[in-house]
Amino acid sequence: MAHRDWKIIFADMTRSVIKKLTVATALLSVGLLFTRFVWLTPTTIDTPHFDEKVNLALRRTAHHLLAESGDSTSNIPPVERPDANTFLLRLQHSFNYDRLPALLQESFQVHDIQKDYDVAVLSCISDDLLLGYNVKDVEVGVACGGRAQNSDCYNLKVTFASPQSSPLASAGWWILVGGFLLGGISYAAWQWATRRNNLPTLPPIEAETAESVRLHFGASSLDVANQTLLVGTVRYELTYRETKLLHLFVNHLGQLLERDFILQSVWNDEGIIVGRSVDVFVSRLRKMLRDDATIRIATVHGVGYRLEMQGE
Repeated sequence: MAHRDWKIIFADMTRSVIKKLTVATALLSVGLLFTRFVWLTPTTIDTPHFDEKVNLALRRTAHHLLAESGDSTSNIPPVERPDANTFLLRLQHSFNYDRLPALLQESFQVHDIQKDYDVAVLSCISDDLLLGYNVKDVEVGVACGGRAQNSDCYNLKVTFASPQSSPLASAGWWILVGGFLLGGISYAAWQWATRRNNLPTLPPIEAETAESVRLHFGASSLDVANQTLLVGTVRYELTYRETKLLHLFVNHLGQLLERDFILQSVWNDEGIIVGRSVDVFVSRLRKMLRDDATIRIATVHGVGYRLEMQGE
C-alpha cells in the first residue's frame, strides 16, 4: 500500500476516534447534568396513589391466603403504615407461607407496583421475625419454604427499598465543569484534525455479498438476510424473532447471555416484553438444531442461556 494511502487511513482513523470521543464526552456531560438535578430533587414513594395501590395489593394477597386456608369469613384489618416505606397487615390466622411469595408478587403486578421490597412475617405476640425474603428470591426460590407454622396470628410486613443517593451528587458542579471543559477540548481537537492537511477520505467499502452474511457454526449455518437456517442438509425458514435470537447466540458463541439481555436485544422494539418469550423461542431453536450434534443451547438456571460447541 502506498505511503499516501497510509496517510489517508491514519487521518480517517484520527478523525473518527476524536469524533467519537467528542460525542461520548458530550453525552457524558449531559448525563451528569441530568443526574445532578435528579439527585438534587428528593425522590419519595410517599404518594396517595402508591399508598392506595399497595393497600389493595396487600388486601388481595391476604384474601387469597385466608381463602386457601379455608377461612372465608374473617375480616381483613386495615393496612397500617409505620413509616414512609413500610406497610403492615395483621392476620389473625395462620396461612400457607409457601403461597405468599407468588400471591404477593402477582398482586403487585396486578396493581403495577414494580419497586424492590423485603417481606417479613412477624409474630403478633412477640414481634419476632419468623420468616422472610427479598423480592429477588422469588425467581430463584424463597428460603424456609415447606416449614410448618403454628396456629397463631401473624403480622405481614412489606418494606420497599428507599431511594439511594449517589456519591456523584456530593461532587457538585465540579463534575459538570470538568465534563463540559473536556467536551470543548475534544470538539476543538476534532475540528483541528478535520481541517489539517485537508486529506481526502477513503472511498466507501463495497456492499457485503450474500455469502458474507451467512454465519457458520458447528454443522449449521444461518443466512441472516434470508432468515433461513441450514442444519446439515435440512433447511428451516425462520421468523424475524427466531433469526434475531439465533443471530445473537451465534455472535456470542460460548458466552452466557442473561435473560434480561436477551429480551432487550431481541424484543426491545415491541414496547411490551413478555419474559416467557425467551423460553418459547429457545425451545423452537433447540428443535431445529437437535440434528446438529456439535451444537447445543445450554440453560443456566436462574440466569440465562449459552450456545455451546460440543467438545470445547
